This record gives sequence, C-alpha cells and structure tokens, in this order.
Amino acid sequence: MFLENTVNHDEQFGWIEVICGSMFSGKTEELIRRLKRAQFAKQRVEIFKPLIDTRYNEEMVVSHDANEIRSTPVPAAANIRLLADDCDVVGIDEAQFFDDEIVTVCNDLANRGVRVVVAGLDMDFKGNPFGPMPALMATAEYVTKVHAVCTRTGNLANYSFRKSNNDKLVLLGETDEYEPLSRAAFYKAMLREKISKMDVEAEEVNPSKKAANE
Repeated sequence: MFLENTVNHDEQFGWIEVICGSMFSGKTEELIRRLKRAQFAKQRVEIFKPLIDTRYNEEMVVSHDANEIRSTPVPAAANIRLLADDCDVVGIDEAQFFDDEIVTVCNDLANRGVRVVVAGLDMDFKGNPFGPMPALMATAEYVTKVHAVCTRTGNLANYSFRKSNNDKLVLLGETDEYEPLSRAAFYKAMLREKISKMDVEAEEVNPSKKAANE
C-alpha cells in the first residue's frame, strides 16, 4: 500500500495503519516492508514489540520468512510513548499482546503527526477478537487484512487453530502449535474438539461403563 502521500500538506496530523490477520498470513512481513521503505526514505523510524515475544530473537522483529528489522522490546504500551520521541514513523508488532493503553498511545502519536504502523492477530485461537486489536482497527485510518492458506482445504484462511490442548490465551508458537484454517475447517475442528471433550467428561463421570466396554 502507498500511504505516504497526503493531499493537504498543511495538516500536521499523522495516522494509524493496522495490518491484521491469522498466523502465517504475512502480517509481520508487510510491517517490515513498510518500515524499511520509510527507512530507505531517510525517515526517523522506531519499532517496538512486546517483551514476551522472544520466539526468533529478543530484539529483532522477525517474520516467518526470516526477514527482520531491529526493534525495542517493551513491557507495556506506556513505554512506547516515552521512547517514540522525535519519530516520523512508529512500527508496532504483535499488538494483541499489549495492554489496552496501546490504543491511546497509538492515537496520541498519530495526533502528534506520527505515522503509526501496527501489526497483530485480530482473533485468538478460539476465534474471538484479540485484546486491543478491535479498538485499534476501529480508530485506524487504514486497515489491511491479510490471509494465510488453509492447511486443510487450500482456501483462504483467517483463523489460527491451536493444535495443542493448552488453554492459555497467550501461547507463543509456530507450526507445531498452530495452523491457519478457513472458516469451514475451523468450525469443523472446533466441533470435533468439543465432542472429544464431551466424550472424555462422560467417561470420567461413568468409569464403570468404560470398564464394561473394555
């Protein structure tokens, strides 16, 4: 997307761009592409990511395709406001892991004339809106939804299905933990999971029936 040009050059306000989608959809790849373009244009760029994101590198923002850009890990959204002084462009990766203040921080930066580019998962592994992402998407001038390819149907995927039984909302992982699914594949996978849990619970309630069947 070409979002650098404005019609009214007297207006000093910035804007917010949100890149969202499922895992393996190219969100971080697109974020890095936009930020490197800004760096090439000699703009002052700062990139931030949540401190908990240490999957590939503690300091670099790294895409699944191994493209990378240097970033500053921060424990909370408020730190971004303190560290983003004198910037033309601010990039934020894995925004879904930040606290709700990230929405205020992004809007404050945009109101100061900063271009803010944010990437994050729009839904969690259960298919629910993830953290502050809905509010960021609502207040952003530009929203780009990217898609992966469903591993089961080959159709466009916009769900991140968790293959393990871990119910923690935040669980960093790659293809061993997650797979991108289409709506139909995700619905079927969740239904099978629900039926499987019901069968296990029924066996726990009536173990004598299980023993008799054996």
